[in-house]
Amino acid sequence: MAESEATPESVYMNRRDFIKGTSLATLATTASLYGCGIGPTPEPNAPVEWSAIEEKSYPAKRNASYTLDRKLTKEDAAASFNNFFEFSELKSDPRFHAQTLAIRPWTVEVTGLVNKPRTFDPDDFFKLMPVEERLYRFRCVEAWAMAVPWTGFPLKALLDMVEPQSSATHIAMTTFYKPFTAQGQLAFWRPWPYTEALTIEEAENELTFIALGMYGHPLRKQHGAPVRLVVPWKYGFKSIKSIVKIELLDHQPMTFWNTVLPLEYSFEANVDPTVNHPRWSQAKEKMLGTGTIHKTLPFNGYEKQVAHLYI
Repeated sequence: MAESEATPESVYMNRRDFIKGTSLATLATTASLYGCGIGPTPEPNAPVEWSAIEEKSYPAKRNASYTLDRKLTKEDAAASFNNFFEFSELKSDPRFHAQTLAIRPWTVEVTGLVNKPRTFDPDDFFKLMPVEERLYRFRCVEAWAMAVPWTGFPLKALLDMVEPQSSATHIAMTTFYKPFTAQGQLAFWRPWPYTEALTIEEAENELTFIALGMYGHPLRKQHGAPVRLVVPWKYGFKSIKSIVKIELLDHQPMTFWNTVLPLEYSFEANVDPTVNHPRWSQAKEKMLGTGTIHKTLPFNGYEKQVAHLYI
């Protein structure tokens, strides 16, 4: 297929503390909803931050095994429409507010039921992992979609390095907690920091991808820089952004949206056109940038690779 054809989120408090926390959260939520941050707002789509090793690593070689049935979503469209509740509940705002997040230095701790726990700097991944570019469909639970060239490596390569123990059944991932940088985290009634999880079988599937970049450069902050997950057969909220910790467990952990709204956001969250969200149909999807409507595909079009995990 030609490239042009490629379908390129039990502590007691005294009354004063409670009022203070409530006031801060209300201020942050109001600021977020009305498009203004606490303090100066950076420019949208600020220049991508490069490290020395990243300068040498892009563009990564594209893996031709992963092709698409539609054109790539234009980068400006993808960069301007994001769910990142840490920074805003409006999709147009993270491109502004996420620029306050410092992504250097950054570490990713891999721990739990592994024989070789380790902490990585994102630059370590370029030295140790088989970094490549893959074209993936991406489907949000809200019925919008995009087609993206991600740069990164299979999560299985990382797991192989730390050697999961036989008792590990799940992999839990956690993002940063910086409530005075990401003011959405001042909403104390939500279970911050954001967490997500997969079964060990899902984590080791060939499609499960740790993304370091997209569109031929490092991730923009609104996309989850410097390290995020991409699970293309699941709804987008499973693809946690800005990871700081990966932990292998012997049980299914709690996750953010499944805790907040369990009747709307399942732990499994596989793309399924026959199972509607309580508030909208999942039968069709709308592409960012073009508004093109497609029928939703079972497992987002990756049925051959993953359906066996759910038999």
